[in-house]
Amino acid sequence: MSVYYSRKRKKWRYQFFVDKNRYTGTWCRTKTEAREAEAKRKEEIKYPKAIPIDMDFLDLVNRKLDNIRSYSIHYSKTHYTDYLGMAKRWIVNWKGLTCSQITTDMIEQHVISRSGVSFNAANKDLIYLRAVFNFGMKRRWITINPTYGIEFFPVEKRIKYVPPIEDVLKVISAADPDTQDYLWTMILTMGRMSEINNLIWEDIDFDACGVTLYTRKKRRGNRIPRVVFMTKRLFDILSRRHEMRDEQMPWVFWHRYKTTKTGDWQAGPFKNRTRIMNTLCRKVGVKYFRFHALRHCGATLLHHLGVPFADIQAILGHAHRSTTEIYVHPTQKATWEAMKTYDNAIAASVNRHTNRHTNEKGISHEGLTP
Repeated sequence: MSVYYSRKRKKWRYQFFVDKNRYTGTWCRTKTEAREAEAKRKEEIKYPKAIPIDMDFLDLVNRKLDNIRSYSIHYSKTHYTDYLGMAKRWIVNWKGLTCSQITTDMIEQHVISRSGVSFNAANKDLIYLRAVFNFGMKRRWITINPTYGIEFFPVEKRIKYVPPIEDVLKVISAADPDTQDYLWTMILTMGRMSEINNLIWEDIDFDACGVTLYTRKKRRGNRIPRVVFMTKRLFDILSRRHEMRDEQMPWVFWHRYKTTKTGDWQAGPFKNRTRIMNTLCRKVGVKYFRFHALRHCGATLLHHLGVPFADIQAILGHAHRSTTEIYVHPTQKATWEAMKTYDNAIAASVNRHTNRHTNEKGISHEGLTP
């Protein structure tokens, strides 16, 4: 038995083993006290209390920035730049303090001051600060996250603009041939800009008519592939580019550019081509939209054509249906048709009600006629 009685001391004591380690307690007057002490000791062994630890806030921020830079394949350069800009503001406020010295009130005052810029800016600061402290807790450098309990500011959400397919075609027609191929590839695969920029010839299977796109948008930044089957138009575009390709270049779309450090000319894939859409939209006189809107446009079009939701989700490369639902939008034409159907249903109900009411009045009138 783990609890035993000593006739010599006339008291009770517990004894048990965990991983070949022997644990005993002090002498107790009753058996119940010994059992309670044993249960408490087992609980302490099973769930040891965290040792209070702390670190300099500046050190924690720098380690978080180093972590982001180490995983630069997963995190975009913009993500790192955003973190760095906010970190500079944090250090101005809390330089020289340890993490335990930064209180919830101090962070809340900082977030409130950022709300003077905008509620979105304040919420973003809070999200990133929370991530920094969570990063430290996950690695057991600190034990408390002072951002817990601080609420986000309410924001005004707007309806996302999705360009009609007619405007998309106008933009394509105004582009140069190389950019036309780029836009058509993006539209017909519904791929992300980064996926199309990093597309290489090894990812294209002309025999199976498939294009393999890779994304790191999933959890932990793993590189996940998906296959999108080529339409006839996309097959013709990529076949033509394949015949005219530079065999030394593995990318489907690439350019030559000067490096910012040395000024030398290099060849490589595109990283960002946002200026193209601004120029083309202004040129043809349509409302400005970016590359990502083409994914929304394609998903919406497929949905209104009756394509099953699971297929749209697979084409877009989403892990969850709820994400795909964000990309499906009601079009003006579909909304107009729905409201016409609704109006017709209301009109039919009004007519039935009017006819029934008229008949009831007629029957009543005939009953009173001598």
